[in-house]
Amino acid sequence: MTPEMVLDLAQNAVFTILLVAGPMLLMALGVGLLVSIFQATTQIQEQTLAFIPKIVAVLLSLVIFGPWMLSVILDFTNQLWKNLHLIVG
Repeated sequence: MTPEMVLDLAQNAVFTILLVAGPMLLMALGVGLLVSIFQATTQIQEQTLAFIPKIVAVLLSLVIFGPWMLSVILDFTNQLWKNLHLIVG
């Protein structure tokens, strides 16, 4: 296994992680922004108010984007197995 192959594998792994985590992070960011705007306009300073909507948004994004995320992870895993078979034998 060459250093280029290791770097390519690491690059693909990081890209896959960012791609899979992206929808959940963006949903949490958007909901957090909306809750903070709501808190600023109503002057409610409750720190725990943002947690429940964020949790719901992340779970909803898992339901919506779950099949796509699973297919991305499975494609990455299949590519890993193909590369392993090329190296071993």
